[in-house]
Amino acid sequence: MIQNMTIFQLASGLTRHASDRQAIVAENIANADTPGFKARDLVAFEDSFAAQSALGLRGTRAGHITNRNETVFVSPFGVESPNGNTVSLEAEMMRSSDIRQQHDMAIGIYQKSLQIMRTSMGRK
Repeated sequence: MIQNMTIFQLASGLTRHASDRQAIVAENIANADTPGFKARDLVAFEDSFAAQSALGLRGTRAGHITNRNETVFVSPFGVESPNGNTVSLEAEMMRSSDIRQQHDMAIGIYQKSLQIMRTSMGRK
């Protein structure tokens, strides 16, 4: 029943996006001193969600349509170190904070939706 409810799918997708994005931020931080490494990030959840909605793609079975987020290269503030590395630890920390807020929002949506379902069934 929960898999068929759009709000739970949305919260799940937002949580998955935050998780994937946090993994990329961790990789960026780990490679902060690697010569020539280019900082990466995912496209915004809103953009990937809008693209999927506009196409009307729906999976008919498990694994039919995989929701792999697209990575894009970013150069925070256009700064590149002399060795060609574009990772800014300050930008990555800010991005990590933003990701945490995104994850917390997804969990909040999920919890409130469950609370609404329980209330509508007469449970607390």
